[in-house]
Amino acid sequence: MIVVGLTGGIGSGKTTVANFFKAYDIPIYIADVEAKRLMNRSKVIRRKLVALFGEEAYIGNTLNRPFIASKIFNDKENLDKINAIVHPKVGSHFKRWLKRQNAPYVIKEAAIIFEHNKEAEYDFIITVTADVEERIKRVLERDNTNRSKIEAILKNQMSDEEKIKKSHFVIVNDELEDTKKQVAKTHRSILKKIKKIKN
Repeated sequence: MIVVGLTGGIGSGKTTVANFFKAYDIPIYIADVEAKRLMNRSKVIRRKLVALFGEEAYIGNTLNRPFIASKIFNDKENLDKINAIVHPKVGSHFKRWLKRQNAPYVIKEAAIIFEHNKEAEYDFIITVTADVEERIKRVLERDNTNRSKIEAILKNQMSDEEKIKKSHFVIVNDELEDTKKQVAKTHRSILKKIKKIKN
């Protein structure tokens, strides 16, 4: 199965782009959504997070998101520790999901493909970009956060320029109708590349 990585910085609109690919019956796996589910469901993750941050990490059976966010905000060491706990579980879940798919290719949306040197796990990688001010505006509208927190996240993420250099495709997500056209073009290109691989 051909696996296409879909990445991009905070507020770039990765999920919007992923949804446009759904129109072509391409299965989509959103790593962040699955990570959140697993953090609530997995007893192993729960045990490790409680060992790391204490009982306050959970309220009942639900991850205490504001508490965890406060622990990793501007603290790269804690962020790396959480990623080391959660990412292998997401990876195993993705492999099981992949076996059930039947399509020319699948898309795995993941924010930090390049930051974690995971390029080798993908056949092709698409980077979604957008104007930085537009990205900040989107996140302010979407999340209960403030500008300085978003800017701190942006600082921790690899620049679009670096991501573009390492990508097979780039989608500029500034205007929705244009984004849709770029998705259609990218989809056709991926199918062509798959055909060449199979021939």
